[in-house]
Amino acid sequence: MKRKGRLMMNSKLPRSTKIVATIGTATDDAEIIKNLIQTGVNVFRLNFSHGNHGDHLKRITFIRSAEKEMNANVAILADLQGPKFRIGAVKNETKVIKGSNYIFDKIPEIGNFKRVNLPHDEIFKSLSIGSNILMDDGKLQFRVTNKSKDEIKTEVVVGGLVKSNKGVNLPDVVLNTSPLTSKDIEDLKFILNQEIDWIALSFVQKLKDVEEVKKYIGDKAGIIAKIEKPSALEELDEIIQACDGIMVARGDLGVELAPEEVPGIQKEIILKCRQAGKPVIVATQMLESMIETPSPTRAEASDVATAVFDGADAVMLSAETAVGSYPLETVNIMDRIITSAENHIKIHPGDGPQNLKRENFIYNAVSRSAVSLAESVNAKAVVAFTASGNTAYRMSRERSNLLLVVMTPEIIVKRKLSLLWGASPFFSKVQGYEAAIQEAREIIKIKNFAKEGDTIVVVAGMPFGVSGSTNSIRVVEI
Repeated sequence: MKRKGRLMMNSKLPRSTKIVATIGTATDDAEIIKNLIQTGVNVFRLNFSHGNHGDHLKRITFIRSAEKEMNANVAILADLQGPKFRIGAVKNETKVIKGSNYIFDKIPEIGNFKRVNLPHDEIFKSLSIGSNILMDDGKLQFRVTNKSKDEIKTEVVVGGLVKSNKGVNLPDVVLNTSPLTSKDIEDLKFILNQEIDWIALSFVQKLKDVEEVKKYIGDKAGIIAKIEKPSALEELDEIIQACDGIMVARGDLGVELAPEEVPGIQKEIILKCRQAGKPVIVATQMLESMIETPSPTRAEASDVATAVFDGADAVMLSAETAVGSYPLETVNIMDRIITSAENHIKIHPGDGPQNLKRENFIYNAVSRSAVSLAESVNAKAVVAFTASGNTAYRMSRERSNLLLVVMTPEIIVKRKLSLLWGASPFFSKVQGYEAAIQEAREIIKIKNFAKEGDTIVVVAGMPFGVSGSTNSIRVVEI
């Protein structure tokens, strides 16, 4: 009974781990989007692999209207298609047999059991004898035996049905190609004129990919690098430093790596992102069975909880909310799994995210000290004042059980922080340190985060309001 009482005590506080939900034909409705926010969505993902600009503009309008009407705080993430490679059309029921020969060529004709069109020059230039070609999410596998300028001869390693326009993965090849296709550039022209907070970059292979896109986007939105290519792991530390956030995109990553390697890599990426103070999303197949059924498998529930135990900032729903039959139920279940896992961590801290190594860096030291002080005085919350959001990122990386209330004068920052672990962001235009603290007190009372007489710890910079000067900790009574 004591355990149940402790769980109930924490149920009114906001979740720390955020939910990202993809909008698609199943959720392409103003009322459904409001219901999704009400059910617990923090970030909406627009997948630019599907739909046109008119579709996405309508969704952006729905989201921002709902945000305003509900006085909510939600971010929008635009996910670029990136350089996805596909074969051409093939005849129906085209089957290839293990051990047989199969040709990829540049001939723009219908494929069959002997050959198929592969209209990508960069692949022909990059592949070598012994390279592997995976097709249809790894269901078919081919090994290169010979190649010329216009033809790639392979041996079928894993056979099956070859289907029209299926995707191709090249696990052991780094392609000399731009991270932005002509479609991505057109999409970016549209995205950068909308109220978009985050942009996800697909199929990042190397650090230069992030640097190239960063020159194009500048500071108009945060850049999230999707880790779904094995080559990206070779420069993982540099990629994390160069971007604003990371997505562990387990779909293509799981195709190009052995399945048993993915969980360890996921754990490693989450820890490295925490250490760098960059938000990290765990994505793909989290509640996959709920595309068609109203409840998840126990393995899926465990998968979501594992991401929470490891300290991910957010977990993402893709087809479950984009085209699934139970989008609201899926978000509700994910909310419940996250809440249960976070309550478990409160009771059993050793099962939660591991402590970070100490660093001789003043701003991180201030954040760490504020959390330690708040825990020592049994504070109900830590309040961070920030114009850039950096103080919130530093506080969040500690993964404390304390509520993190973030006060910022920038709407853009407030929305972006919807992705950040533990952050409850609020807009503030109050001038002066004492007035800002009083405003924070009122918000905390209105939201029932704490009551009169409770203690909070305030983190800010002096002089107040100057970005990049986090150097002050103060204990305040509500």
